[in-house]
Amino acid sequence: MNLKQFDKMAVKNILIAVKTYPTLSEKYDELVCTAGFLEDGSWVRIYPIPYRKLDYTERYQKWHWISLDIEKNPHDFRKESFRPVNIDSELIISKHVGTQNNWAERKKIVLKHVYTNMEELISEAKDNKIGTSLAVLKPKEVVDFVWEECKERDWDKKKLDKILAKQTQLSLFEEENETRKIFKVVKKVPYEFSYIFTTEDGNQRKLMIEDWEVGMLYWNCLKESQGNEEIACQKVKEKYFDKFVKERDLYFFLGTTMKFHNVGRNPFIIIGTFYPKRENHQQMSLDF
Repeated sequence: MNLKQFDKMAVKNILIAVKTYPTLSEKYDELVCTAGFLEDGSWVRIYPIPYRKLDYTERYQKWHWISLDIEKNPHDFRKESFRPVNIDSELIISKHVGTQNNWAERKKIVLKHVYTNMEELISEAKDNKIGTSLAVLKPKEVVDFVWEECKERDWDKKKLDKILAKQTQLSLFEEENETRKIFKVVKKVPYEFSYIFTTEDGNQRKLMIEDWEVGMLYWNCLKESQGNEEIACQKVKEKYFDKFVKERDLYFFLGTTMKFHNVGRNPFIIIGTFYPKRENHQQMSLDF
């Protein structure tokens, strides 16, 4: 389906494949950028959704089919960017797509269009007639998994103070007996994790990962290591490099940032990973 065909119409049945780590928002408090596939394998980005303020029954997980009325986001020029028709629109969670038969059902949708050349993908993003901003990429070689300490280890204090102030005050338009969805602001991950890899264009690149899973894995590893940040980061690498690269068939979910889509040399970041078991295609028949 051509995305232009439903600029003004509701879209349902989205297979959620990406949830980024939460960021602060003065308007919505906290936001999670969500992306997924339509049934024909095309991408949609859904933003904004204040994920952790949803009712518990509406907190969808990755690899759930959801139904949600969405429309083209007029504040985001990227062609795959949509938003809920109403921020309070009902979100219906349906079937979960599991990992049976080595992720066979997931593969049918996810692997319909896979890029193997990063330079070609960047060219598509820069082409106004194409403007690709979400993609599945198969790296030729994953060289390393690295991390760097963030220049700012904590959220911007002014923005955080505004959000916390809102959390403690009743809106003038709310009744006293209404239940407010108050939540604890998630901590900022103090490290940036990145893959170093090559594709068929032969260039080596380093792309940051902004996946929900890598952030939560860091906090879990930090707890297990009794607060030792170096050990925690090493444990994150054990999963994302030692396991995913050496034992799995790894693909990247890539997305551009709106700020750098048209001006950055490479506007993509890694917003998720796809890692079914590696299949052996080199088995030879014993029949001669």
